[in-house]
Amino acid sequence: MAHQDFQFLVDSGLLRQVEEIVVESHRALYTAEERAWSPSVAYRWLRYENPTPVACLTDGTTRLRQRGAEFDARAVEKACAEASKKGFLN
Repeated sequence: MAHQDFQFLVDSGLLRQVEEIVVESHRALYTAEERAWSPSVAYRWLRYENPTPVACLTDGTTRLRQRGAEFDARAVEKACAEASKKGFLN
């Protein structure tokens, strides 16, 4: 996804879909650790002001996995199916 046209990722809804999966995993991890959480905490943690949001999501996914976070399997499958339809996983 990182090499795809950014506007296409936005227009297709795929970027938002992946973003929601990562942010939800972050929320669940913080809740399990009994830490205060809000969407702004997640976006600061992702360093989302960076001009490469796909790279930020990839990095965030890696860091969450290293901390033992889980991702909603259905949401991931849905995002992968959408990505495949749009030619990202071919």
